Amino acid sequence: MPYFANGTQISEEELRMLLVVDVGNTNIVAGVFEDKTLKVHWRFSTDRSKTADEFGIMLRSMFAYSDVEMDKISSVIISSVVPPVLIPLCHMCERYFGIKPMVVGPGVKNGIFIKYDNPKEVGADRIVNAVAAFHKFSHLGKPMIIIDFGTANTFCALLPTGEYLGGAIAPGIGISTEALFQRAAKLPRIELVKPKSVICRNTVSSMQAGAIYGFVGQMEGIVNHMKKELGGDAYVIATGGFANTMAAESDCIDVVEPFLTLDGLRILYEKNAK
Repeated sequence: MPYFANGTQISEEELRMLLVVDVGNTNIVAGVFEDKTLKVHWRFSTDRSKTADEFGIMLRSMFAYSDVEMDKISSVIISSVVPPVLIPLCHMCERYFGIKPMVVGPGVKNGIFIKYDNPKEVGADRIVNAVAAFHKFSHLGKPMIIIDFGTANTFCALLPTGEYLGGAIAPGIGISTEALFQRAAKLPRIELVKPKSVICRNTVSSMQAGAIYGFVGQMEGIVNHMKKELGGDAYVIATGGFANTMAAESDCIDVVEPFLTLDGLRILYEKNAK
């Protein structure tokens, strides 16, 4: 069952200050909502060795440099695809906020009908993104394709009726280029920026061209195949660290939603706190 602030039902007034935390394989993204407005957000690396106190001190320092007071947080919701990090984060919430967080998982109402062979295999981040996309774009009456550019590039298909059909998972841009650096003796670690051309005259630019244009091709290929399976048309939503970079190089993305996951966490909390 979902958890509520201090273990009790929360009134509508108490939903004003909500801390949302999304734990990914590479980064943790956190944000604070006042009602439906995202007031502040942070991104820090996912460290499986951090303790509850280390997470608490880190968040305390982030709040200190924001316009939000830490003691004004009345509710917390967490989604995680990294189980070892979840327990210390929950302990941190209880110790530093006095709140038992809601955790995205079985028992949390999401309004999505998951058509996966085993629904428990769907990552919490993909469910949260689907909830946000359904809430924001189902009124268009089109199937949706949600692309999240993270440690893995995930492609999810969602019907406007709320049916989550599944999707595809590919290695992310960051880990792919890092693997190339680690396994090829003469290739350097590169900054992932767009080169001036795709026909490059030096190694760094050549690697940048291969990464950027290679993943654009991957994205367009998967989206085109998914559109065919969905009947020929779909609304494509992109999120994640490289969403803007990919959108700038392709017209297959209809909208970039940088805070799709955080919005989804807020919507999930509101659905379960009533």
